[in-house]
Amino acid sequence: MLIALRLLAALPLPVLHALGWLVGGLVFPWLRRAGDVTDNLRQAGLGDPAVTRRARVGVARMLIESLAVWLRPFPKAMALVREVRGWEHVEAARAAGKGIIALEPHLGNWELGGLYLGQFIPITFLYRPARQAWADALTRRGRERGGVRLATPDMKGVRAMLQALKRGEGVGLLPDQVASKGDGVWAPFFGRPAYTPTLTFRLVQSTGAVALILFCERLTWGRGFRLHVLPAPAFAANPAEAAGQLNRCLEDLIRQYPDQYLWTYRRYKRPGGAPPPEGAA
Repeated sequence: MLIALRLLAALPLPVLHALGWLVGGLVFPWLRRAGDVTDNLRQAGLGDPAVTRRARVGVARMLIESLAVWLRPFPKAMALVREVRGWEHVEAARAAGKGIIALEPHLGNWELGGLYLGQFIPITFLYRPARQAWADALTRRGRERGGVRLATPDMKGVRAMLQALKRGEGVGLLPDQVASKGDGVWAPFFGRPAYTPTLTFRLVQSTGAVALILFCERLTWGRGFRLHVLPAPAFAANPAEAAGQLNRCLEDLIRQYPDQYLWTYRRYKRPGGAPPPEGAA
């Protein structure tokens, strides 16, 4: 299996994106999750049929191109980033001796941004092991490279993140991931309540770290990726207000690149044990 995936990963990026076009255009519409793309885009007011088709292709391309990110030799994988915009925000945080909280939404190729940043500073990500042993081995092999370390998604992992930030290092978080029970608040995301993690705000308050949004834009014709580094909002002290600020910021970014967002992700699910959103039956 790994040998076959390595051979696939070695194909030129335009070829991988062409495969993504075939899978997204011909196969994906028949899968159960295809309806999630349509429904979520419509909820966001982005339900144009052309955007929906491109979004399905974008999901397939992200899955296939991640093999190149994970399985190519590290320098070749990092060479997929053709341009970087906003790197001055990283340099300013480092010059001030601040830790960096890298917020990577499910937009473009979110596997690539953290690895790229890890070339310059050590960075810690929370990681929940995959259910299948082969998938877990593949994911760990791909993500734990360069200066990237993986930590368990529990209090031990949170302590590791706190210690990393206090050392002036980085941590990586998915800001649009559904929070676990007790670690989230309900906040609007494209007009619907989404259980939004509060860990970002707690880390900022505890360490004074700088929160930055990282997004690897997928360039056309398999030309690679453009890494965007953007300052996060100045978060309010109230977690619910801060969650609303963060979600609005992500909405603005997603509207610019609607075909590169992971619309299959179940952003609006209620985790077990979490309270219902206010006003829900």
